[in-house]
Amino acid sequence: MMDVTRDQFLGGQLLICQPRDGYRAGVDPVLLAASVPAKAGQSVLELGCGVGVGVLALGRRVAGLDLTGLEIQPDYAEMARENAAYNGLSLTVVTGDLEHMPTPLRSKSFDHVIANPPYFDRQKSTPARDNGRERAMGEQTELGHWVGQAAKRLAPKGHAHFIFRSERLIDLLAAIPPTCGSVVITPIVPRMGKDATLVIVHFRKSGRAAPRIESPLIMHKGEVHVSDAKDYTECIENVLRQGHALTNWYR
Repeated sequence: MMDVTRDQFLGGQLLICQPRDGYRAGVDPVLLAASVPAKAGQSVLELGCGVGVGVLALGRRVAGLDLTGLEIQPDYAEMARENAAYNGLSLTVVTGDLEHMPTPLRSKSFDHVIANPPYFDRQKSTPARDNGRERAMGEQTELGHWVGQAAKRLAPKGHAHFIFRSERLIDLLAAIPPTCGSVVITPIVPRMGKDATLVIVHFRKSGRAAPRIESPLIMHKGEVHVSDAKDYTECIENVLRQGHALTNWYR
């Protein structure tokens, strides 16, 4: 039996069971969920949902969403189902590989598709020892498949939302198919004056608006780390502890 912990997210609004030694969700899926301008009655699919932190954080913030997750690892998929039930949220979790989209999802489309794909190109980095963590962190399925499948699952005028490493932004943008546009990029920087380490990228099916780069989202106060405290900025503190939205980015 997998050794697990039950951890608080959104200041305790979500209690999430996750592996003690495998892949453990951090702030990235919460930031991604906070960036999605979903409305009650809309449908959301998370590709690679893991134990469900991202899609459940969105479901906790916006009531009345139709939530679905796709996860390749059966243990993580089952934990996502259990986490949804434990937190009183409705989530359909499909176990399967996005490269071979499971039958239940092939004929469905969604208003929003979200994803936090594995960041690391393993031709240039070292694999994690834990298989679950490696599956979540190391790129085994090419980024182009993630982006392409997200685009395929979008309803007309639907939105896709990705969080990814900034040094691979070009790869992500190059993978967006010509059927999508209206790209919005939000750089995420550790502190004022630092380079971005992450980006949130939004695009829209049949979008025609010019690409936009938003002002950076700053994670921590001050220019240097001076204590063991988290020292998050007020905006980030509100997202991580209160479950607030980041911004209504499209206009």
